[in-house]
Amino acid sequence: MKDWITGFMEEYGYLGVMLMLAVENIFPPIPSEVILPFGGFMTTNSELTIPGVVIAATIGSLVGALVLYGIGRVLDVERLESLVDKYGRFLRVTRADIRKADAWFDRYGVWTVLFCRMIPLVRSLISIPAGMSGMKLGTFMIFTTIGTLGWNILLVSMGAALGANWESITGYMDVYSDVAYAFIAVGVVAFAYLYFRKRKKTQQK
Repeated sequence: MKDWITGFMEEYGYLGVMLMLAVENIFPPIPSEVILPFGGFMTTNSELTIPGVVIAATIGSLVGALVLYGIGRVLDVERLESLVDKYGRFLRVTRADIRKADAWFDRYGVWTVLFCRMIPLVRSLISIPAGMSGMKLGTFMIFTTIGTLGWNILLVSMGAALGANWESITGYMDVYSDVAYAFIAVGVVAFAYLYFRKRKKTQQK
């Protein structure tokens, strides 16, 4: 896949960068950790520039994010509640749980979007719950742009700085991803523990 991605970008330049990032946001298995550093490397041996690659990558990322945000708006809370009515007893999830999660995202969602835009895989998928929560499109776009821009500038600049050794970035990004996922997993487990502990105490009263 890496050879196909780099070949496509070499052939189509800025357009290739933009399209690859749009697809990467919709289909996360296509890694931005390859697209962006290689785009940076291309600025060292072609007419492409770092600002141009960053802008093209950011436009592509926003297009992909909007598609997933739109999917989230279709899969709104009301639709989730109807699914919970059918299958909630098997998953031990209630309508109240859905509402609480939605309220949490309403309160902290903008910062979650900003933070998650800098974590591989999660950076794409976070657009769906943002849409489901009904986050205002303007707010979503502002925080998505900020997070995306920071991520793109970092990886494109690193690719340009390393030149022909741009592929070495992927090793460091694997470590970064593992650490980020570990923190997220710990956070999820801690949140679930506290939530169910509180719920159990409430039921015992």
